[in-house]
Amino acid sequence: MPQSDAIKEFKVECLNVAVYDSDQSMGRAAARLVTRKLQATIAAKGRANLILATGASQFTFLAAFSRETLDWSKITVFHLDEYRGLSDQHPASFRKYLRERILDQVQPAQVHLLAGDAPDVEKETQRYEALLKSHPVDVACIGIGENGHIAFNDPPVADFADPRLVKVVDLDEACRRQQTGEGWFATLADVPKQALSLTIPAIMNCQTISCVVPDQRKAEAVGKTLYDPITTACPATILRQHPDTTLFLDSESGKGVKD
Repeated sequence: MPQSDAIKEFKVECLNVAVYDSDQSMGRAAARLVTRKLQATIAAKGRANLILATGASQFTFLAAFSRETLDWSKITVFHLDEYRGLSDQHPASFRKYLRERILDQVQPAQVHLLAGDAPDVEKETQRYEALLKSHPVDVACIGIGENGHIAFNDPPVADFADPRLVKVVDLDEACRRQQTGEGWFATLADVPKQALSLTIPAIMNCQTISCVVPDQRKAEAVGKTLYDPITTACPATILRQHPDTTLFLDSESGKGVKD
């Protein structure tokens, strides 16, 4: 479990939960945990494989994480998802987001990003899946959507036993509205209807998962993640079965926690 300045810490089944008084302290705590895990992996294996998430929920974590002391020359980076058909120069591109917010600063040994605008997206998902199979992921940094998704596994397409590690998915309206609400797109019509995404088994295969979920608009999804039955109606519920996952909350998203 995280240490130090958490205002509440507990477990739900296998899932560690830590609540912090602010988005900033939550982000710093997640950065410390991810750094420790990567340092331990590098010490043991000489290298580490990392997945990074995007979106407004990751701002404070990535800011804190980029300031941590790590040997990035021994880290290979992947990410969770990318919109289908979107250029990596589009303001909402996750590739652009990661380059600007952390990758250009820390210069990892290797970076493997999903090309949502690849001419053959099925071939692109197969390429990325092969990379994941040859680089077992040590630490995955993820979030939870307002509809309970992890990566872009929205309830209608989520599959806990998915045979694929990467696939093209349809985005449900709740997910697309979240992207508009966060300001990534001007209107709902501008949000792509499909994305390339790691599947739930791809995420659950990771050795350690750090799940950073701030903001009051995520409180309902947090409550469902912690207390609803483990089903694809709220895909994030599956995190309660992972052996080494920590859910980091701030005081606003922590309103979804039962007293």
